Amino acid sequence: MDETRLKVMEAIARRRRVTAQYNGTRMTLAPHQMFERHGALFISALNLDKAWRSDDERRLGHFKLDGLGAAQVEEEEFEPLPSFEAAAPRDDDVLLMAV
Repeated sequence: MDETRLKVMEAIARRRRVTAQYNGTRMTLAPHQMFERHGALFISALNLDKAWRSDDERRLGHFKLDGLGAAQVEEEEFEPLPSFEAAAPRDDDVLLMAV
């Protein structure tokens, strides 16, 4: 397993924030789950750097694990979104782990 995958798995298991580069942008993510889609790994995570108009508007985005670089697990914990239910986003996705 590569280092990024291990760090994201740790963050999900421990409910810790992750900082990483994604498409050239440094992001702070709250990873809620990891899943597989067509042989590629993805995470569903809340982008904590995004300016949401309200707490009700916050939702998970899906990020391809191969696109995450320089991932670091932070000590700061996160609470999963109240509306979060561990499930693969699509019927043909495979859920691997969730908070």
